[in-house]
Amino acid sequence: MLSKLSILVGILAGIIVGVAGNARAQEVTLKLHHLLPPVAHAHKNMLVPWAERLEKGSNGRIKVEIYPAMQLGGRPPQLADQARDGIVDISWTLPGYTPGRFISTEVFELPFMHASTVATTMAINDFVERHSEDFKDYKIIAMHVHAGQAFHSHEPIRTVSDLKGTKIRTPTRTGAWLIEAMGATPIGAPVPKIPEMLSKKIVDSVMIPFEITLPLKVDEMVDYHTILDDPVFNRINTSTFMIVMNRGRYDSLPADLRQVIDDHSGMHIARWLGEIWEAAELPGLKKAAASGEVIKMSSGEVAKLRAMVEQPVIDRWIADVAKRGIDGSALVSEARALIQKYSK
Repeated sequence: MLSKLSILVGILAGIIVGVAGNARAQEVTLKLHHLLPPVAHAHKNMLVPWAERLEKGSNGRIKVEIYPAMQLGGRPPQLADQARDGIVDISWTLPGYTPGRFISTEVFELPFMHASTVATTMAINDFVERHSEDFKDYKIIAMHVHAGQAFHSHEPIRTVSDLKGTKIRTPTRTGAWLIEAMGATPIGAPVPKIPEMLSKKIVDSVMIPFEITLPLKVDEMVDYHTILDDPVFNRINTSTFMIVMNRGRYDSLPADLRQVIDDHSGMHIARWLGEIWEAAELPGLKKAAASGEVIKMSSGEVAKLRAMVEQPVIDRWIADVAKRGIDGSALVSEARALIQKYSK
């Protein structure tokens, strides 16, 4: 009798250990890498809350370790490769940091395309569900945009002529084309280089939203900030961002954990992303107004600017992507229709 009891206890103990071991095996820790400091809006108001949602949704089985400010090494333009190659599990970065690689989503960065942060963020997440060819090595967690580019300058920018002959920082090739169409010189550089470029006057102005001016302390380096006096387009364009996960790492997870990630990806979180990026703009705008001058370029000058840059840059992009067999005109029409759809 005692022998049988001992055997039964042993079997039960083995089952318990096996179940516990299996549960532990299905717990995962994901490394997320990005370029901005922990004080930045992207880190504290987007990536940290998203990681917390994943942990809660998985009952603690998914943990996300976030490494800001390139703590795991490399340069910002390498973030996309780090996620693709499995150096990290997830990266938050700009597709535009790797020019010519993520082609289709550039359409949302074209001049006078972006209007509302919420609408454009929802539109781009809808868009990539059908146009994911450039992302075959990734699980797309989400795409988003910021509130749009304002000019932050050493000298006031009130007219189109104030832009001509100046040097302007931009992160992307479409941004460079836009600056060239304005008669200015584009200087490409990632966000962390902005303080040095402004303090040393390597550039005359930078095109970024007000949100990022706070952690970079841009208001301490320039006195003028220009937006557009237009009822729909108060920013000339925006930048697209992506949260992407290594495809192999995602595929290796148990089905239920993949479902948790799916439930916190794409259109499931698009509106939330748009809302937090829209809300993030106000503190930086208030600080800029308090320490310098926020200029609204007049509607007449905006009309001149639009005539100068909109169609020429769009035509240049359509011609460029046609070389890759992409119907850019169709993508422009689709992007506009989606933004309009989510603007209602």
